[in-house]
Amino acid sequence: MTQTTEAAAVEQPPEPSRRRRVHRAWFVAAVTFVTIIGAAAFRSVPGLLIDPLHQDFGWSRGTIGAAVSVNLALYGLTAPFAAALMDRFGIRRVVAVALTVIAVGSGLTVWMTAAWQLMLCWGLLVGLGSGSMALAFAATVTNRWFTERRGLVSGILTAASASGQLIFLPLLSWIVETHDWRPAAVTVALAALAVVPFVWLLLHDHPADLGQKPYGAAEFVPKPAPVPGAARRTLKVLFSAARTGPFWLLAGTFAICGASTNGLVQTHFVPAAHDHGMPITAAASLLAVIGVFDVVGTIASGWFTDRFEPRRLLAVYYALRGVSLLFLPMLLAPSVHPPMIFFIVFYGLDWVATVPPTLALCREQYGEDSAIVFGWVLASHQVGAALVAFLGGVARDTFGSYDVVWYASGALCAAAALMALVIRRRTGGAAVAVAG
Repeated sequence: MTQTTEAAAVEQPPEPSRRRRVHRAWFVAAVTFVTIIGAAAFRSVPGLLIDPLHQDFGWSRGTIGAAVSVNLALYGLTAPFAAALMDRFGIRRVVAVALTVIAVGSGLTVWMTAAWQLMLCWGLLVGLGSGSMALAFAATVTNRWFTERRGLVSGILTAASASGQLIFLPLLSWIVETHDWRPAAVTVALAALAVVPFVWLLLHDHPADLGQKPYGAAEFVPKPAPVPGAARRTLKVLFSAARTGPFWLLAGTFAICGASTNGLVQTHFVPAAHDHGMPITAAASLLAVIGVFDVVGTIASGWFTDRFEPRRLLAVYYALRGVSLLFLPMLLAPSVHPPMIFFIVFYGLDWVATVPPTLALCREQYGEDSAIVFGWVLASHQVGAALVAFLGGVARDTFGSYDVVWYASGALCAAAALMALVIRRRTGGAAVAVAG
C-alpha cells in the first residue's frame, strides 16, 4: 500500500502543470499596456488645441507650437533619467509619480490666461511626467521580465500609445468641438489619475520579487541592488555611448522618426486638414484610425524583429513613410475620400513600427545599459519632434500652408533609410557595457 502511494506520488506531475500556467510576466506586460494607454490621453490633445487656443487667446500657432515643442523635448530628455530612476527607486514609484505630475499639469491649464502658463503646465509639467512614461518605461519592463519574445512584447507595449490615441482622440475632439478645450484638459487629468491605483497595486518591479525567472530564462535572475547616482549613471552612459558610431546613427534616424510622426502628423495633421475645409472631428477620427493600424503595424514589426534583420526593417519603414508623406499634400480635401483612407492605413501601419527594431539594435549594441541608451535615442526622437512641432507652426504662419513641411519630412525619411543601412552589425562578442 505504501509502495503504491509512493508510486502514485512519483507519477504525479505538479511541476508541469505549474509551467503551463500563464507566466506572471504577461500580467506585468498587461498592466504596463493599460498604464501607457492611460498616459497616452495627453498625447491626443495638442493637435486639437491649436485652433481653439488661437481663437480664445489670440496666440499665434508658432507660440502654441513652441509650448508643444517644449513638451516633446522634455518627453525625450527625461526618458533616460527616468530609466535610471527606475533602477534606483523601482518602476512602480516612478510611474505613479509621473502619472500624478501629468494630471496636475493638464488640470492646471484650465486656469491659464497667458502663454507662459501654457509653457509651464503643458510644456514643463506634462513634458516631465510624460517623459517618465516614455518608451524607456516599456524597454525597462521588457528587459527585466522577458528573455524570449522581447521583440513581440516591445511591439505590443509600443502599440499601447496608439491604442490610447484611438480611445481618446474621438472623445476629446467631440468634447473640444461640442463644449470647450477646458473639459478636454480635465478629461486628460482624470485619465492619468485613474491609472495610478493599477500601477501601485499591480506593477511589480522585477520577477525576483515574486520568486520567478524572467519569461524564457533558463536560470533564476536575482534582483539587482538599487543603483545609486541615477543622474550620474545616466550621463556616464550617454558619454560612453556617444563615442560609438551606432549611437549617432540610431539617434539620427530616431530624430527623423519623431519629426515625421509626433512633431508633424500628430501635432499638425488636424489643423492642416481643417485648413482644407475638413471638420475637426473628421480629421481627429482619421488620426484615431491611424492609431488602429499603428497597433497592427507595431505588433507585426515586433514579430518581424524577432525574425529578420532590424537594420533592413528600419530602412524599409523609413523609405515607405517618406513616400507617403510626399503624396499627402495632394490628398487633403474638405471630405474624406478613398485615396486619403489609403494614406491613413498605409501611414498607420508604419507610425511607430520603427520602435521594436531600434530597441533590438540598442540591446545588441549596449547590453545591460540598453534601456538608458534607448532613453537617449528617444530623446533625439523628441528633439526632432519638438523642432518640427515648432517649425511647422511657423511655416503655417509664414506660408499659409503646411506643404513645405510635408515635403521636407519626406526627404528626411529617405535620409533615415540610408542611415539605418550603414549601422554596423555586432557579429561576435558581448555587447558594449557603456556605463563601465
